[in-house]
Amino acid sequence: MLVHTVYFWLKPELTDAQRADFRRGVESLGGIKSVDKIYVGTPAGTEKRPIIDDSYSVALTVLCKNVAAHDAYQLDPIHHVFIDRFKTFWNRVQIYDAE
Repeated sequence: MLVHTVYFWLKPELTDAQRADFRRGVESLGGIKSVDKIYVGTPAGTEKRPIIDDSYSVALTVLCKNVAAHDAYQLDPIHHVFIDRFKTFWNRVQIYDAE
């Protein structure tokens, strides 16, 4: 299995409607055939601790069967539409891939 985790730091000036649209866009990535499961969320209301980074706006976790499925996810038109549509919404993106 490959776990593809993406953290987005959205621009502070985005409206609530834009943020909701962004979330729907992230959720649309679950429609990619090579994706087994996705999870989308925002920072949890857990106790603040020095080792927790809750500065991001939206987190995406994508589970794929293997690296080949991940690579297909990256090339899928749904993924490209998402990037083209929303790349101006974020200041920063950080990705962690794990096997």
